[in-house]
Amino acid sequence: MKPAPLFGKLYLIPTTMGDCDPMDVLPQTIKRCVELIDYYVVENDKTARKSIKLTNPEKKQSELKLFVLNKYTEPKDHQEFIKPLLEGKSMGLMSEAGCPGVADPGAAIVKLAHDKGIQVIPLVGPSSILLAMMASGMNGQSFTFNGYLPIDKGEKKTALKNLEKLSLDKNQSQIFIETPYRNNKMLEDILQAINPETYLCIATDITLPTEYIKTKRASAWKKETVDLHNRPTIFIIHKM
Repeated sequence: MKPAPLFGKLYLIPTTMGDCDPMDVLPQTIKRCVELIDYYVVENDKTARKSIKLTNPEKKQSELKLFVLNKYTEPKDHQEFIKPLLEGKSMGLMSEAGCPGVADPGAAIVKLAHDKGIQVIPLVGPSSILLAMMASGMNGQSFTFNGYLPIDKGEKKTALKNLEKLSLDKNQSQIFIETPYRNNKMLEDILQAINPETYLCIATDITLPTEYIKTKRASAWKKETVDLHNRPTIFIIHKM
């Protein structure tokens, strides 16, 4: 009987969500994995190398073999990326989003690994979506992550109204994000679209020294000024 092939393992390696000491937010497991793994699928070569160096300064950058996976990567390239796994070498998957595979193109590599029978190992690390939900005071029993809303102002208003209705009908908190340089415009559009009594949580710079997390009714937010420009932010709305 032909023995089963010995594949490597795919480790999903969380990263920090900004400039801070990795060991302040990442467990020692991450450091040990980085010590052992030379092959990585990453969203950004430069930031991935920086993250690896901060996590494990002794790691030789010349030993690293990085495959870049982003919105411009062709699906046909995914097969090339996982070749080391098929050859028995373990790989790490790193994201710009903190946790690989969540609001992240790395999910395609995770799916491919499952299709090939490769073991996938998720490691503990900060998830901005879950940390925001934890700190929001909203319904942690029922919530939905909706990703990015439409850019068009009219379509965005409709989407916000629909999410607000869903939150009321299902008692379900609705989570979404925006490209950081459009955050201030997003906040403006949210406050124009939703009911004054609807709750809005703004969670920005999570785990960083500048962390800011507050939940208020829309009417209260209209009286407060907060600058979210180019700051990674999670928005959550809930109409009760």
